[in-house]
Formats: sequence, structure tokens, C-alpha cells
Amino acid sequence: MVETKTILTVNCGSSSLKFALYRARQRTHRAVSQLSQTSQGWQETQRYAGVIERIGMADGLFHVTGTHANAQAQPVARQPVQVHDHSAALHYVLDWLEPRMDGHPLDAVGHRVVHGGSAYEQPQHITSEVIETLRRIAPLAPLHMPIEIAAIETIRARYPSLPQVASFDTAFHRTMPRIAQLFGLPRTLLDDGVLRYGFHGLSYEYIMNELEREASDAKKSLAEYAGQRIVIAHLGNGASMVAVHDGRSVDTTMGLTPIGGLVMSTRSGDLDPGVLLYLLDAKQMTSVDIRQQVEQAGGLLGVSGRSADMRELLDQMAHDTWAEEAVALFSYSARKHLGALVSVLGGIDTLVFTGGIGEHAATVRHRICGDLGYLGLKLDPARNATDAPIISLENGPVAVRVIHTNEELMIARHTLHALSVI
Repeated sequence: MVETKTILTVNCGSSSLKFALYRARQRTHRAVSQLSQTSQGWQETQRYAGVIERIGMADGLFHVTGTHANAQAQPVARQPVQVHDHSAALHYVLDWLEPRMDGHPLDAVGHRVVHGGSAYEQPQHITSEVIETLRRIAPLAPLHMPIEIAAIETIRARYPSLPQVASFDTAFHRTMPRIAQLFGLPRTLLDDGVLRYGFHGLSYEYIMNELEREASDAKKSLAEYAGQRIVIAHLGNGASMVAVHDGRSVDTTMGLTPIGGLVMSTRSGDLDPGVLLYLLDAKQMTSVDIRQQVEQAGGLLGVSGRSADMRELLDQMAHDTWAEEAVALFSYSARKHLGALVSVLGGIDTLVFTGGIGEHAATVRHRICGDLGYLGLKLDPARNATDAPIISLENGPVAVRVIHTNEELMIARHTLHALSVI
């Protein structure tokens, strides 16, 4: 009898909760031999995927798509909802899902956890000890960690014996050399864990798995197919880049927290530390005030004065100089960091764009790559305009790709793997 599993993934944002329900079926022995260890012989099928947006606000929205019998995903629910916190949002999702699971109760829940600190390099079966460790790490990501811990505890209260697994956005970067993790700070702070950790690891891991799958389909090694020097640009509301050498993260743009690095939708990206001192001393801001400025009021929103949405800014920039400046700054920031990562790698063989902006904003991709022909980054305008899978010139020295990321599937795969070793 073929074994099956039902897995729920939970991905908490600061004011949203994304979820996906997977049915996983055990593969044949022959198929398993072709897979990475992460998949552990499972064929995952997404049944539902959805989100509750604007949690804690009066105009919240719940929407879901469903997939059945290998058909295209179709909208199955879209309705206003008012939930006061992430725990209430998760209960709302579970109440909606339970009658629709076709008699297959959950076998496990997988969570995206933003920060694993120095404690976790691999996904973890969640125990009371893990939760206590996450509480200690929580100050490193205060917008995300408390709500992620709350989601874990909500599941524990509702299903006390149900296994839960934490997949960490920092784990992919634990292969970075020590020198790439250090800040120029006193040893006492470095020893206390004030280091560069990096984020978007689940997205980067998925992209690398996709490149490995494509290489296998082409009957090539990853190095033959994509080269050893790969940069992945995850450009969305949060934005970062990673330098990958021989399949391993060697440097990334984010640091101790998800605020640093590239300019983002509402996050400032890298700042001269003197800016923060100026805000503290001359502007008499509190740490709460400064956090709001650099996390929620900066980036595209702050520079444009109107919107954090790249689509809206691209539409408006022809007649709005602030919108144009915001788009230009985002692109310039990304191009500058890309150059830095290429220098770390000693060159580049493949550049991958992913995330909402990376996958759909041809103008931004052109602005990032347009002046980097000397590095071998040469886009084909027609391919770029249509978001083609390969947007570089044919036979160009560097392959530039657009790949849709899937963090939820990566969480599901880690959860299935963890179930096999619990």
C-alpha cells in the first residue's frame, strides 16, 4: 500500500498569514533514486494555498486557490475577514480547511521561522526546548518571531500530539565563511551572536533545487549546467541577494536582521550607523521610532512618498519624479550589491531573478543588468519583456534566468524529511 501524508505549511508575515495544504504520496524506489535528499521519496501535490491579509485591521481579506486532479489552480474562496491577531487567523484557516481535507487528517505542520540564529543549521522537530530557544532568539527579528512562536503554540493547543517542524530562513547561509559573517565590532558583541546571518534561505534553497532538477533533466551536473558561481536575487517586498559557489552560500546582502542590504518596499536597507545616532540624538527619536522609520516607513514607500508597491511606482514614474527616484534607487542598490557579490565569487556564471519584483518587473531587471555588460550580463530585450525563463542573449557568457520561487513547497519537503527521522 502506498503511504500518503497530509502536510500544512504556515508562513507568518507581520500582518499576513500564508498557508498551503499538501498531499504527499510515496514515490517508487526507482523515482527516489533520482531525487535530492530533501524530497525523501515523496511526490507533493498542493491542494489549497491561501492567505489572510491585513490581520488586526477592519478590512482583512481571506482568499484561497485550490488544485484538484492535476488541474490548474482555481480561486475557491475570497471573502472579507476580521481577525485580531495571527492566532485567530490560524484558527480561521483551520476551521475552513478541516471540512475540506477529504477524510485525511493532518500528519504534520511545517512553519517558516525567520531566524534560527547560531543555534539551528537544519530544520527542527519542534519541542518545548526548541520553543524556548526561539524565544531567546526573538529579539533578533521582533516583528516576525513572536507571531511565529504564537502560531506554533496555537497548533500545539489545538492538536497537542501533532508533529510540527520549523524551517529556518537563516539555515541556507550557515555555510558562509566566518569572515563573511563578521561585523567590525568588539569581540564581546561578536561572541554574543551579533553576526551576519542572512535570510530568504528557503527561497534560495528552492531555486538551487530547481537548477539541480533542470541539470538532471539535461543529464548534466549542476556545475556543467549553471556553473559554479551563481547569484540569486530574491526581489519582493523583502529583497536580498546571495552568492552561491559550488552549491553553497558564501555571502548574502542581509545581515543580523532582515532590514539590511538592498533597498526594499518599506525597509531602508543598509544605512550608515551615524544615521541612527543622528536620529537618536538630534531628532530625539526612541528605538521604537527608529524601528518604524527603517522597517515600515522607509524603502520605496519612504522615497516615493506614496507607495511601497513596485507595480504602482512603475505605472506612475513617467509623471511622478519621486516614483521614478524610488525605482531608480531600488535598481541602483540592487546593481551595486550584485557587483559586490560577483567580486566575492570572482566572476559569475548564472544570475537568477525570483520573487514578485524579480519575476515580473522587466524594467527593474533591465536597470539592474543594463550597465553590467562588462561582467557578461547581457539581456535579450524581447525575452526580458515577456518574463521568459532565460532572458539573457543566446550564447551570452552569463545565463540570466527568471525562476518562480516556492517557499511553501520547500517547507513541506523539510517537514516530510523531518517526519522520517523523528
